[in-house]
Amino acid sequence: MIQIDSQSGLVLEGGGMRGVFTCGVLDNFMDRGIRFPYTIGVSAGACNGLSYMSGQRGRAKFSNIDLLEKYQYIGLKYLWKQHNIMDFRLLFNDFPERILPYDYAAYARSTERYEMVTTNCLTGEANYFEEKRDKTRIIDIVRASSSLPFVCPIAWVDGVPMLDGGIVDSIPLMRARQEGFVHNVVVLTRNRGYRKDIQGTKVPPFIYRKYPLLREAINRRSVVYNEQLELVERMEDAGQITVIRPQRPIVVDRIERDIRKLTDLYEEGYQCAAALELSSKQM
Repeated sequence: MIQIDSQSGLVLEGGGMRGVFTCGVLDNFMDRGIRFPYTIGVSAGACNGLSYMSGQRGRAKFSNIDLLEKYQYIGLKYLWKQHNIMDFRLLFNDFPERILPYDYAAYARSTERYEMVTTNCLTGEANYFEEKRDKTRIIDIVRASSSLPFVCPIAWVDGVPMLDGGIVDSIPLMRARQEGFVHNVVVLTRNRGYRKDIQGTKVPPFIYRKYPLLREAINRRSVVYNEQLELVERMEDAGQITVIRPQRPIVVDRIERDIRKLTDLYEEGYQCAAALELSSKQM
């Protein structure tokens, strides 16, 4: 039995549509009343974590599976219309305001901390944001955290250009520890042993030419991610963290559109979380 205490944190990796695994994990936690005093999410993890923070069970699954099946919001046609591989107008305007409204009031009432990670295009470093009151800023942050390089436009938070937090901090475990949360549950969207191929090509200077430090960060991305995976596995083996991850190699792409594959991965996430003995106590 793993006891959640005042120093416990929940770390949510991104991974695009692979984040449906995290949706399953978080729905299981909500079904069991499992809460953490601190949660941090990146990219898809930031999106899914928002529904967890507001206690809207099933909402993240709906956005990733049901909404996709109905609106087909991923595709090259959006690159032409919005300069974006996804229909961000649907995802960050229509969905939270009209289709399945986000419960901003419940989120604001929550006593737990929630951070979302972005990449600052000017510095090439991770920025960490907490926001519970300003609806517009909440959406600005989560949109930025989810804006994939190359296939999504640069987003802006507080007048600063931002992109996907996963560029520099895909698994923000060390951020959680720096904030004082040393008993962490880490939700990954890749099986154990996975490593990215080290990319031999560099971002051409005409891409993101205004942001040389961002280009450097993108060039280092695979190396940094593999280092984070190695750290997670070492800490897991040492009994310092608990990891929930897919048990089999993932067949879901980052921009997957196969509803059956997505549903299977969601169900795997739910079952993996159900197998973990967790207990919350009053903090």
